[in-house]
Amino acid sequence: MKTTRLLLLLLIFGSSLSIFSQNATIKGVILDEQNVPIANVNVSYEGTGTISDFDGFYLLEIPANQDVTITYTHIAHSNVSQTFNLKPNQDYEFNPVMKVDVEQISPVIITGRKKRSRVDESGVLSITPETIRKIPGANAGVENLLKSLPGVSGNDELSTQYAVRGGNFDENLVYVNEIEVYRPFLIRSGQQEGLSFVNTDLTQSVDFSAGGFQAKFGDKLSSVLDIQYERPVSFGATADLSLLGASVSVKGISNDERLRGVVGLRYRDNSLFVDAKQTETNFRPRFADAQTYITYKFSNKFELGFLGNLSVNQYDYEPLTRQTNFGTLADPVALLIFYEGQEEDRYDTYFGALKATYAVSDQYTAKLIGSVFQTTEQEYFDILAQYRLGEVNTNIGDENLGEVQFSEGIGSQLTHARNDLDALIVNIQHKGVYRLKSPEEDKNAAVIEYGVRYTREDIRDRVQEYEIIDSAGFSIRPPLPDFANDQPYEPFVSPIVPFTTIRATNNVQTDRIQGFVQWSKKTNLGTNDLWLNAGVRAHNWTVNGDGIESTTQTVFSPRAQISLKPDWEMDMLFRLSGGVYHQPPFYRELRDSTGTVRPGVKAQQSIHIVLGNDYSFDLWGRPFTLNSEVYYKKLTDVNPYTLENVRIRYRARNNAEAYAAGLDLRLAGEFVPGTESWVSFGYLRTEENIDNRGFIFRPTDQRLKFGVLFQDYVKVIPDLKMYLNLTYNTGLPGGSPSYADPYDFQTRLPDYKRADLGVSYVLVDANKLRDSGWLKPFRELTIGAEIFNIFDVRNSITNTFVRDVYTKVQYSIPNFLTPRVYNVRLTMKF
Repeated sequence: MKTTRLLLLLLIFGSSLSIFSQNATIKGVILDEQNVPIANVNVSYEGTGTISDFDGFYLLEIPANQDVTITYTHIAHSNVSQTFNLKPNQDYEFNPVMKVDVEQISPVIITGRKKRSRVDESGVLSITPETIRKIPGANAGVENLLKSLPGVSGNDELSTQYAVRGGNFDENLVYVNEIEVYRPFLIRSGQQEGLSFVNTDLTQSVDFSAGGFQAKFGDKLSSVLDIQYERPVSFGATADLSLLGASVSVKGISNDERLRGVVGLRYRDNSLFVDAKQTETNFRPRFADAQTYITYKFSNKFELGFLGNLSVNQYDYEPLTRQTNFGTLADPVALLIFYEGQEEDRYDTYFGALKATYAVSDQYTAKLIGSVFQTTEQEYFDILAQYRLGEVNTNIGDENLGEVQFSEGIGSQLTHARNDLDALIVNIQHKGVYRLKSPEEDKNAAVIEYGVRYTREDIRDRVQEYEIIDSAGFSIRPPLPDFANDQPYEPFVSPIVPFTTIRATNNVQTDRIQGFVQWSKKTNLGTNDLWLNAGVRAHNWTVNGDGIESTTQTVFSPRAQISLKPDWEMDMLFRLSGGVYHQPPFYRELRDSTGTVRPGVKAQQSIHIVLGNDYSFDLWGRPFTLNSEVYYKKLTDVNPYTLENVRIRYRARNNAEAYAAGLDLRLAGEFVPGTESWVSFGYLRTEENIDNRGFIFRPTDQRLKFGVLFQDYVKVIPDLKMYLNLTYNTGLPGGSPSYADPYDFQTRLPDYKRADLGVSYVLVDANKLRDSGWLKPFRELTIGAEIFNIFDVRNSITNTFVRDVYTKVQYSIPNFLTPRVYNVRLTMKF
């Protein structure tokens, strides 16, 4: 009996081998003419097939030892057909390039309609990396382009930080290849920041959601920026040189097409901008980083990727003098400051991540991701500022015109800091994607995505800083009850102490466990297309450390989306999304203004409702899209904060409620044939109620936003191109001095107005490849000039508050940003 069973098993096993051995596997990445992957391409033969995923990847089993013709079809591209004859069990990689029709624009010929930015059914905006690389900006990159979108604001051109729909800089999620990245901790101003984490030379796709995003994304209140680095299909190299620095990148693929990788190096020097500002300084800002993304495909089912980053930012700052004129024509006032001392800051970050992807079947894909992030930051400064506040000489022809001729206030300010921070963040997570039916059975089958993640945050922080204010020979004490001065009725015996002082040493650990599950389905409602999505997140965290009582909390965040594309002659898509969004506190949100860590701080909660519409149409025979969204956010357990330049200081108390409501509009299309431009408009109102005292402006209450991103070329010289980035924002709240009640300081900064212009001439590109001469090695060569702040508008980012010793009045004196600056730029591709 046992022998019979054994023979039967061997017979079945042998039959299975003979059956499976008659198949072969073909896979690859489907690309467009710009080497950008194309999603949702139908790959089929004889009624059987599959669909490419978001990264353009496909995998298909075909019969072996016979001619099989595979057809690749996509609604926006021409069909591609290829015949294969593969051996049994052979794995063959084929990466087709799909083209589009040729469009004639007299006298310019543009081959193929380029990939455009678009908003998908989930409300995520996809932006082309090529547009990001070309648009000028003082700190060019992804964040620079995001600030031209409605609902996104950033009033410091040197900073990569941005606020979305009333949130602050800490409320934005940033992912690179599904791996979360972090912003620096101790940065105070934009000129200290240097380089963004995202290297645009390595970028393959950029997706952005300004709110109402799905449960698969993390726990933040405002937005998601999802970056995918390139998986190269051929060798290439780039170089970008300018007066602001340089960047180079190299990409390649092995002969067996299993190993792929990109490497990028960047260097930046902000001296060009800071030397043009109102403060005369000795300034040496040096920022450099190296990044790489490498993948190795062990088989057609298993791939391992590595993302690495090393960043070194050094900021040496020695201010000398500053004069700021303000006031009115009838009553001009000037602040004149003489400095002694210097500031030495250094921010070093190290980041490494491994991502394993295993295609268990054509229905189920599993991923395992691990990452380690470490940052060591120091902020050291001792700066003595001696100031004069007085009237300005306005007599035309006088040799002292513009100088302070009568002092209303004389004083000094000494600021000191010895701040050190060492943070280590370790993540490990598992994610899975499961289709309820295979693509062959139902290409619109429901998809279930899930994930679970563990995070360990270990923060070691030392804060030692103080500020001493001396006005006309008298040291000013803090305006606290212990230092009340009731002379001459009582003797003033309070000790001489700094006006502000913080001394704290914190050693804090946070353990987090978070997970999500979500369901997505595309279906039909009659003749209309319908997309459904629903999911929930859970987040549990425990805060402990030296001298800290261990505290554990848990939150749940349900979210949902529904999108409808009616079967109308007009091409329209309607979206409704919303849910509950939590932001469990990170270390910065746990530490109050005195440096004390409060482990009991709750997660801020926001209920989102977003209603959107996308209308695609032709104008002047060219494609255009109007994106519009109305949103409302109700926030509870709000942790109030103050914003000084890009530095956020929390109260570490959930003693406020808030709301944000607004309208975002964006019209994008070919205003000029063959190029993409857009015009955006945003209206926002966000206010908070602290301790039930009534609603006041939140620090990011930017009421009106108007942005233009415009590309053009000279019709008779199409290789001469122009790029314009224009922004107008109404003024932010101006902040308040130390110890002041924000309810008493509800003034606003002046409106932010800025235009950056880039002009370039293309010597070599895909349509002008050279067969001989010194230009032959180049696939692209462009030379250009850039003018930042072309109208030389004096924008301000914060106020400096100075006391008049005679009237005891405090003046709010604007801190101006960069004036007009010129730059030259050379871009190469090999």
